[in-house]
Amino acid sequence: MSAITRRVFLGSAAAAAATTTLGCRASAGTAAASPNEALRVAVVGLRGRGRDHINQFIDLPGVEVAALCDVDSNVLEAAKAKAIEAGAADPLTIVDYRELLERDDIDAVSIATPNHWHALQAVWACQAGKDVYLEKPVSHNVWEGRQIVHAAAKYDRIVQTGTQIRSSPSIQEALAWVNEGHIGEIQLARGLCYKPRESIGRVEGAQKIDPAVDYDLWCGPAPKKALMRERLHYDWHWVFDTGNGDLGNQGIHQMDIARWALGEPALPPRTISVGGRFGYVDDGNTPNTQFVYHDYDRAPLLFEVRGLPHDTKAQAGKWRDGMDDYLGASIGVIVHCEGGYVQIPSYTQATAYDKKGKKLESWKGGANHYANFVDAVRSRRSEDLTASIEDGHLSSALCHLGNISYLRGEAGGPAKVSKIASKLRHAGDTADRFLDHLSKNGVDPEVEQPIVGPWLTIDPDTETIEDDVEASRLLTREYREPFVVPRTV
Repeated sequence: MSAITRRVFLGSAAAAAATTTLGCRASAGTAAASPNEALRVAVVGLRGRGRDHINQFIDLPGVEVAALCDVDSNVLEAAKAKAIEAGAADPLTIVDYRELLERDDIDAVSIATPNHWHALQAVWACQAGKDVYLEKPVSHNVWEGRQIVHAAAKYDRIVQTGTQIRSSPSIQEALAWVNEGHIGEIQLARGLCYKPRESIGRVEGAQKIDPAVDYDLWCGPAPKKALMRERLHYDWHWVFDTGNGDLGNQGIHQMDIARWALGEPALPPRTISVGGRFGYVDDGNTPNTQFVYHDYDRAPLLFEVRGLPHDTKAQAGKWRDGMDDYLGASIGVIVHCEGGYVQIPSYTQATAYDKKGKKLESWKGGANHYANFVDAVRSRRSEDLTASIEDGHLSSALCHLGNISYLRGEAGGPAKVSKIASKLRHAGDTADRFLDHLSKNGVDPEVEQPIVGPWLTIDPDTETIEDDVEASRLLTREYREPFVVPRTV
């Protein structure tokens, strides 16, 4: 594969760095009629990332946070008070997202709800003529991510993925530099999510739902089951019905950078995953320790998740102060090349080193991802986005494929893990590092055996899995009426 050109990586850098100076009202498929009208945004899902959405949009000139939406009325009212305090002008509050989409006075929606809602809310918004800022991962499964791409194209909507690292000029410059060949061909793109994840606890029976929460709306497209964990909010990440584990939570950011570094515009031909939930027994069922290998032709993409700290001693202290790192990064990306590597340990900086560890080049600086979205809404040019829905779908799908292999796997001891890892290009030490990490945390992999997934054979053109019916079923899900992602958008 030929090297990715500097133009590919820097083509939207100007849009990323730009700030908004004029307000306007966007109507379906057209530019605004008047530059004097504010862009009216509704923020949906108001815990965690949603609070950042509110504050970021309030700070942009010519943008009005006109409405807030959440199925938890307590969260909704608290968010409204904070928004007004931050400068919003008495935003409308709505519990049912469908009512929000019926309003003609909302131009765009900014979605920060749980993963299982992302795709349906984005598709519905496109159908209603709204532009969309969509948190990562953009989907809960592979098929519905592609449906968002179809909807954005059909309804001529601007849909930005919330992988804000894409707007960082430092990362754009670093990856362009790599692909210009300064340290030779890329051999491996390694994504890291070494982030502390302690037990969420274990309950003995169904938990009471807070009456402030419309639980039917909260469940939406997912099965409506009794709540079998202590916390409804946030801990949904660690249950496959609603979340995608840390692979699809924090990890999607680093997965996206790694794929970006490789310049891969499609899914890989093969994927495998090994992992498990180790160190405690709780109500989560997603892995807290995992490696995923995407066997791209140009160079492989290896992704590692570690939710446990460095060792048992670190477990007794503050986990965040005792996490592993690899070549100086814990939550980041290492791009391994013939003549050295590039370390990307944060969202706004990168450093290149030669084989002996000598610093060759460094980059620093970030940009406003929300401003990039607003600029694209005003220009009506999806190519102005630094994180298109196509890129968001592909990188999210890499996380989903890793989890599909995991879900299709069977328990296997260290010998089986080592046999698999020994055949991975430029990643032969993966098993040793994985097993050593477990051992240092007091986990005997002969007793608590990892789940070793099968190799998935993927057709990148059709985004389907070959010769595995059960794995193919996991490319999508059974939806709960009336919360069904449409087959035809």
